[in-house]
Amino acid sequence: MKQIEWKAWLEKNRGSAVKLLQKLIQERSTQGKESSAQAIVIEACREIGLEIDIWEPDAKEMSTHRNFVSVREHFHDSPNVVAIWKGTGGGRSIILNGHIDVVPEGDILQWESDPFEGKVKDGKVYGRGSTDMKGGNVSLLLAINALKSTGVKLKGDVIFQSVIEEESGGAGTLAAILRGYTADAVLIPEPTNMKIFPKQQGSMWFRLKVKGKSAHGGTRYEGVSSIEKSVIVLEKVKELETLRNNRVSDPLYKGIPIPLPINIGKIEGGSWPSSVPDLVVLEGRIGVGPEEKLDDVKQEFADCLHALKEVDSWFERHPVELEWFGAQWVPGAVEVGHPFVKLIEGAYQEVAQKPAILEASPWGTDGGLFTQLCDIPTVVFGPGTTEVAHYPNEYISIDEMMKAAEIVAIILMNWCEIAE
Repeated sequence: MKQIEWKAWLEKNRGSAVKLLQKLIQERSTQGKESSAQAIVIEACREIGLEIDIWEPDAKEMSTHRNFVSVREHFHDSPNVVAIWKGTGGGRSIILNGHIDVVPEGDILQWESDPFEGKVKDGKVYGRGSTDMKGGNVSLLLAINALKSTGVKLKGDVIFQSVIEEESGGAGTLAAILRGYTADAVLIPEPTNMKIFPKQQGSMWFRLKVKGKSAHGGTRYEGVSSIEKSVIVLEKVKELETLRNNRVSDPLYKGIPIPLPINIGKIEGGSWPSSVPDLVVLEGRIGVGPEEKLDDVKQEFADCLHALKEVDSWFERHPVELEWFGAQWVPGAVEVGHPFVKLIEGAYQEVAQKPAILEASPWGTDGGLFTQLCDIPTVVFGPGTTEVAHYPNEYISIDEMMKAAEIVAIILMNWCEIAE
């Protein structure tokens, strides 16, 4: 009877779910501006009747932790929110972790509507953060609310987390871990297109300084172009990417063309059209496999750059400077046969009426922090797709968001156990 009731509650509250997502999208929760969106989350959690913990992470205290990365000196007006549905006791606990921060909207001219309007069209909600990952967060709150509102009681605790800073390396989730929040499993509803990701790659940002020798453009043969040298560097980095990906044999990466990408995202060089450029700066990110260590990947990258001298003697006297900066995400993995993974597979099949697809994520999440620091089995699974995340005209399917809520509700009942 209860199952019929909570499912009916979800359908009845479909419109309210869309309105909640719209309100969240309408708050431009880019880095440093998360508080207004968190206020909406707090109000939603209060309406459900959850125990709420709100705090601003202490950057100074966290700064000595090996996994702390942030460009910010403080998190004033950027609170974390944790809301707890206490169980009756005796069941397994779960953390439902989602991030409230979104990336900037980019070129507004590429959007068909205001990126912070939350426009509804053709069964989709459009806006920055709709799929990454405010839609997933709404699915979590819906699942909790549906069960609690229809009188379902669970044995294990459900710990909902709305964290900051995921897009910059996970300082918000790290703060929640250091505050003492732990559980028997973690579910993160990042946009996986409803695929199950038991393994998540990590990634790191790097900066390369490629040196040349300045000269007048009219006698460029007396100089050494750092732009021309950077082309050699780029080719060497491409070789490293090929080498690293040829080693990948994990079947979860079978459908991904480049499991561990190395992406150059920014190039700056030269100072004058009539001068030979003496410096080019390349910035990018390197993917880290689920079972790899960050330090090992750093060393392999450094060795690759060191080997440039074998290609061009210029690099013997003028080696490329390598700097690791900004964001990093640690990798994470749980065995595909783990009971938590199997339980999610079963919940998905019950709702979707077809077998679940298991893959490894081609991008970093906060999941690795839970597995590496707390040894908690963590799975990434949620509505939306990365094919629109960070893109203009980002959207999420309302049907998929509601379906995810139904699946999460079943996961909670089966993992935490229903109290008699």
